[in-house]
Amino acid sequence: MADSWATPRGEPGRRTDGPGQRAGGPGRRTDGPGQRADGPGQRADGPAGPGTDLHLDLPRGGGTGVRDALIRALRDAVRGGRLAPGTRLPSSRSLAADLGIARNTVADAYGELVAEGWLTARQGSGTRVARRVVPPEPAPPRTPPPAAVAATRPAYDLRAGQPDVSAFPRSAWLSAARRALTAAPNEAFGYGDPAGRPELRRVLADYLARARGVRAAPERIVVCAGFVQGLALLSRVRAKAGHREVGVESYGLDVHWNVMRGAGLRTVPLAVDQQGVRTAELDRSAGLRTVLLTPAHQFPTGVSLHPDRRAAVVDWASRVGGLILEDDYDGEFRYDRHPVGALQGLDPEHVVYLGTASKSLAPALRLAWMVVPDHLLDDVLAVKGTGEWQSGALDQLTLAEFIDSGAYDRHVRGMRMRYRRRRDQLVAALAERAPRVRVTGIAAGLHAVLQLPPGTERSVVQGAAWQSLALDGLSRYRYRYRYREQRQPDEPGPDPDGQPDGQPDALVFAYGAPPDHAFTGALEALCRVLP
Repeated sequence: MADSWATPRGEPGRRTDGPGQRAGGPGRRTDGPGQRADGPGQRADGPAGPGTDLHLDLPRGGGTGVRDALIRALRDAVRGGRLAPGTRLPSSRSLAADLGIARNTVADAYGELVAEGWLTARQGSGTRVARRVVPPEPAPPRTPPPAAVAATRPAYDLRAGQPDVSAFPRSAWLSAARRALTAAPNEAFGYGDPAGRPELRRVLADYLARARGVRAAPERIVVCAGFVQGLALLSRVRAKAGHREVGVESYGLDVHWNVMRGAGLRTVPLAVDQQGVRTAELDRSAGLRTVLLTPAHQFPTGVSLHPDRRAAVVDWASRVGGLILEDDYDGEFRYDRHPVGALQGLDPEHVVYLGTASKSLAPALRLAWMVVPDHLLDDVLAVKGTGEWQSGALDQLTLAEFIDSGAYDRHVRGMRMRYRRRRDQLVAALAERAPRVRVTGIAAGLHAVLQLPPGTERSVVQGAAWQSLALDGLSRYRYRYRYREQRQPDEPGPDPDGQPDGQPDALVFAYGAPPDHAFTGALEALCRVLP
């Protein structure tokens, strides 16, 4: 390594900057007043002339590697504060001699740093450190030790919303992807139609009619990058049409409510009981023309919308010109009853059906679909075509092949059996270990609601955390609102803390999420914290 403390290479014991020392022949001094050592603008005199001590560690040898190393070393010296703003640097001739490198290398490095703003070069002033605030070098990201990471990550994550992603059919999906890619037309690799690939819309129309009772032509299906994107599209369309309110169930996901609010809609909560949403409340708000529902399996309570209320909500939409957004998030998984058909089948012109592959396959696919009434289709596609709203065409083609080949039906049937076994294990374990806990919402879906004794929800959730078990209480999904001014004096409603009156204590237990090998341990941990 070379540094500037050393004497110039090739002249042992001689200095080029001492008084009266000659460096370039008889009568020439490199540090006399007015003498230039570095070309125009570079003076060798001043408080930091060519003899300034400047410690820089550089690799031996020449070439561009030394130039780049010199640039880095000077940057580090400025950034670290060793070279303060305004400090005058040695001339390129002097620094080159001290470091034993070519003068052009130093001149190139100075020029690069002047261009970057680290240094300045002015006539009569030499090369100096720029007078500006230099931000400190950003600290490298702190990587916690593996033990700390393990300590913060729950051993069992039983929060709702995830399927068993370990069961994703990798081999069958890969085979479908190969077939789809081989058969894909050239135009499939372009930007594509905002509605999605026609191959997927065709097979979805057939599958939804057969499995969910949906009345759909391929032309009315719009493929989305997940349910939330579809909800955002519809919310924008409704807001643009002047519909400023949307009814939502009093239990649900706040991310959905926030998406609609972000589009300019005001959410109006509708109470949920053992027969689903109370459809009689739809007429309480004069401006309400849109409602978001989970009629087949209300999330998270698990109840199905009563047949009378299914008819009532469809009648409401037809009477007021309203629109029902049907979230069929886990319609494939039914256990102890015949599948409940989609609400859309009752009135396709007033219901938008929304389905997704997130629960049946994996959230990572980012594939969902909407069946849109004819009168809304152009408006939805107009919004979808304005930005990056499209799903990847190759994944769409793969899903189309996966469904068309029968692999999707086989996978769903296999997962239905797997999830039912877990549900039965849960029910049996609670009956033996926690008989005071009643299980509801288990006829379908990937989660169950565990009814707790009054006043115990918070303590059980905290106890679960101590057992490294991630669980949500039912209150996590409860709509929190303040609209006391809209209530009648004798009408049930929120208490002063914004909590609805008379709500039960319960847990939402997602038995679909853990892989098979972890489910027994998750049940053991659960039973240890239940009353």
